[in-house]
Amino acid sequence: MTSDSRTESRNTSLRQAALDYHEFPKPGKLEIRATKPMANGRDLARAYSPGVAEACLEIKADPTTSSRYTSRGNLVAVVTNGTAVLGLGNIGPAAAKPVMEGKAVLFKKFANIDCFDIELDESDPVKLAEIVCALEPTFGAINLEDIKAPDCFIVEQLCREKMNIPVFHDDQHGTAIVVGAAATNALRVTGKKFEDIKVVSTGGGAAGIACLNMLLKLGLKRENVWLCDIAGLVYEGRTEEMTPQKAAFAQKTDLRTLDDVIDGADLFLGLSGPGVLKPEMVAKMARQPIVFALANPTPEIHPDEVKKVAPDAIIATGRSDYPNQVNNVLCFPFIFRGALDVAATEINDEMQIACIEGIAALARATTSAEAAAAYQDERMEFGPEYLIPKPFDPRLMGVVASAVAKAAMESGVATKPVPDMKVYKDALDHSVFKSALIMRPVFAAASQAERRIAFAEGEDDRVLRAAQAMIEETTDKPILIGRPEVIAVRAERAGLKIRPGVDFEIVNPENDSRYKQYWQAYHKLMERKGVTPDLAKAIMRTNTTAIGAIMVHQDHADSMICGTFGQYLWHLNYITQILGTKEHQPVGALSLMILEDGPLFIADTHVHTEPTPEQIAKTVIATARHVRRFGIEPNIALCSHSEFGNLQCTTGRHMREALEILDSEPRDFIYEGEMHIDSALTPDLRARNFPHSRLEGPANALIFAIADAASGVRNILKTKGGGLEVGPILMGMANRAHIVTPSITPRGLLNMSAMAGTPVAHYG
Repeated sequence: MTSDSRTESRNTSLRQAALDYHEFPKPGKLEIRATKPMANGRDLARAYSPGVAEACLEIKADPTTSSRYTSRGNLVAVVTNGTAVLGLGNIGPAAAKPVMEGKAVLFKKFANIDCFDIELDESDPVKLAEIVCALEPTFGAINLEDIKAPDCFIVEQLCREKMNIPVFHDDQHGTAIVVGAAATNALRVTGKKFEDIKVVSTGGGAAGIACLNMLLKLGLKRENVWLCDIAGLVYEGRTEEMTPQKAAFAQKTDLRTLDDVIDGADLFLGLSGPGVLKPEMVAKMARQPIVFALANPTPEIHPDEVKKVAPDAIIATGRSDYPNQVNNVLCFPFIFRGALDVAATEINDEMQIACIEGIAALARATTSAEAAAAYQDERMEFGPEYLIPKPFDPRLMGVVASAVAKAAMESGVATKPVPDMKVYKDALDHSVFKSALIMRPVFAAASQAERRIAFAEGEDDRVLRAAQAMIEETTDKPILIGRPEVIAVRAERAGLKIRPGVDFEIVNPENDSRYKQYWQAYHKLMERKGVTPDLAKAIMRTNTTAIGAIMVHQDHADSMICGTFGQYLWHLNYITQILGTKEHQPVGALSLMILEDGPLFIADTHVHTEPTPEQIAKTVIATARHVRRFGIEPNIALCSHSEFGNLQCTTGRHMREALEILDSEPRDFIYEGEMHIDSALTPDLRARNFPHSRLEGPANALIFAIADAASGVRNILKTKGGGLEVGPILMGMANRAHIVTPSITPRGLLNMSAMAGTPVAHYG
């Protein structure tokens, strides 16, 4: 097969994959789901007649309550007539629908904003604006999309004049905002300022004009802007292909072509077409030229061509396969989020500049672990190849939306100001980081004391990112066990700011001054259990879990975390050897699963394969203590194949015996058993089978009589139920050690460090 035929085959395969994505398992990318139950006549009477009349009358009396009683306050319309679909041109409204559906999906994915796509068969800009204006009662904001220039300018202006909700043409302002953020950071890298640079731009369409106008607001001088289009330079007196928007950038000059004006340019801004900028033109630009070649799918010049003539160039494109992708998704979901949350009447310049500043600042901060996981092969450290954050950086929501909301309030366009900006930003972060809200009490408790947390697998990239987050977000001190040179290289490769020996302590298994103290301490503990001095020496050189446990034993660390690789019970063996005492023995492993409808705790998932009734009872008691760490009152169900004595199976007998042990003393928490999982989670079903159950409502903790069952439920909830796991929490070891699982994320390790960092006096 020739190279051309292979390329054709690959393109055909990609095309079919894209079509299949849109067609299966059901056509399109959107569906509508109810947010309230519709299970019985009572629900129907509230949702529709007669109950719906009450909401209607409230809105009639006060129209502003429509956002309280309907979805309007979180609903955006994406409106197009399909006259300028990116990369496809004037394909009409019906053919534009897949793009608009995609835009709606991005709104939902990145900012949890509900969205309807509306494709209108109307080419007259005035009539199109009238239709859009008539939609105001339905939507909280309007996103205009893919309308050709200059019609888009007319539509947006008319809508903004007549409507009292935000109207935002993303092709213009979204592109301008992301370009503004990228340019801000590119100038920071080069040491230049907006007011001093020369800008040459190609493309006089909506996006190009909006970008130039935005750069002017950031400090660029109009006389330093040279705009070119299909007819050449825009100059005073030119009549061909002119619009009022282009005329605003006309230069008084005899120069006529892009090649004429590119000499000495600091920034090339391309929003035109492929191959417009030639390598020889780049060679004429200033030192460290900034080349934004944003045409899609083929840029004005390919980055490798730029680098051949200007190795020090800073480059951005619209493509995802090159660094610095200028992607509107960095902006529009979050600027709408902020605007909707304060019920802004418009999206003004102050809000757009706040968006720019937020995006630019985020790129200069340490890269998030979540973004790094989504872009594993890319180096994400602020500099020439990392000017703007990645779309999957979860911090965008909190940083950008809160900055936009604050700017709306300060500029006077917010009709429902946020009373506490910190609380608002925290809420935005919680909506992205599912564990953040429920972990708040744990982090608050951990902040009461500065704890030293040793990580056994200190060379792991996830551990390095967790250590960075610990330093930035907590008072705890990470201690990393590993080779310093490996840790340094991996931290630098990951773009982390932390440095070994400066920001955190390192314990080098190959060369640590405490080596003799450690092996002798381990040998003393294990000399009557078959461990010779030579074996103790070898373990303290090679076994980082044992090293971490000895550090805690010697009071060189307050707690340790291990398990990012390897088998749980292997790690547990060494922890029990070193840290196990008469008072502190492993009781069980507790996993918190954060689900869409709330938290659910599961135990014992790892420690006891087939626990005895006494071990089950201890697990229940320990679970109650740990559930309270999260500010939740325990409601514990002892789960079995048997339900309230109806089977004489082993798990049923063990659960009944455990219940007797628990009942033998007063308890300050609610528990019940033995029962099926569905009875534990469904109060109505439980009431039919056992009306006098002690449980109140759904159980929030499930205890199993066999680890296979507990671990299976945990994994099903995680892989199929979309559950996010916090844990496993090793109960019974006085919070001195925790063993995670190899699937742990950096955020999960940060959560576990907070669990380990809570003062021992609080929890066993």
